[in-house]
Amino acid sequence: MTSTAQPTAAPLALVTGASSGIGAAFAQRLAADGYDLIVVGRRTGRLTALAESLTGVTTEVLVADLATDTGIDTVAEVCATRSLRMLVNNAGVAHYMPMADLPAAKARELLHVKVLAPAMLTRAALAGMLSRGRGAIINVAGMLAFAGPAPAAPPQGQRATYVGTLAATVAMTQTLHSELAGTGVSAHVVCPGIVATEFHEVQGMDLSAAPRMSAADVVTAALAGIDLGEVVTAPGLEDTTLLDAVFTADLAAFAGQSKTLASRYRTNNA
Repeated sequence: MTSTAQPTAAPLALVTGASSGIGAAFAQRLAADGYDLIVVGRRTGRLTALAESLTGVTTEVLVADLATDTGIDTVAEVCATRSLRMLVNNAGVAHYMPMADLPAAKARELLHVKVLAPAMLTRAALAGMLSRGRGAIINVAGMLAFAGPAPAAPPQGQRATYVGTLAATVAMTQTLHSELAGTGVSAHVVCPGIVATEFHEVQGMDLSAAPRMSAADVVTAALAGIDLGEVVTAPGLEDTTLLDAVFTADLAAFAGQSKTLASRYRTNNA
């Protein structure tokens, strides 16, 4: 890990996937808001350039690959031992393809980066945040988290593993936020749609003609959502009652279960 300035008393944030896109935008915005930073990613040159561009704050570069157990453990150790005010779990990989065609190595990488890493880094950061009585976890998912019932055709279909990781992130964050009630620590998830970054380009997808939100706007929504008390923030969704309806239906289905077999199954098996 390298540092570009002397330590200060400023609040400290750790941002994963900070070498480009939403992660870089988070780093830039938090630096402007007076946060010292630990920026995490795989590309040393980009992280160093980012750190050098952020003036007036301390920015530390931590090169780690969250697709590996070693990378996760390295960053988790930092989360557990540094006084983080904010943890932004943003790192991602874009492995879009049907599950049957998804190579095992890519499936493992996707699950490490989008499920295991956020869970382990959050777990590591929580003890310190709870002892200090303040802190925020921000997880970056996407609106595809709600696309499970969509027809199995592009763009919603043919990415079951990827969509599953996003849905898991939303559910984990909602449950964690409830666990943390009254502690001074909170958990939030931001679910953008298509964002104008290189994320899709590395998958060979040309979305240049599609309307796309800027990474800076995603960050603005995520931070404003915290102030508004949102657990799930959808930057491009004007009508938030749509999300309310989804979550109300989720709870109704959960509460509506019985210990006896539903009649439709008794009838079909009679």
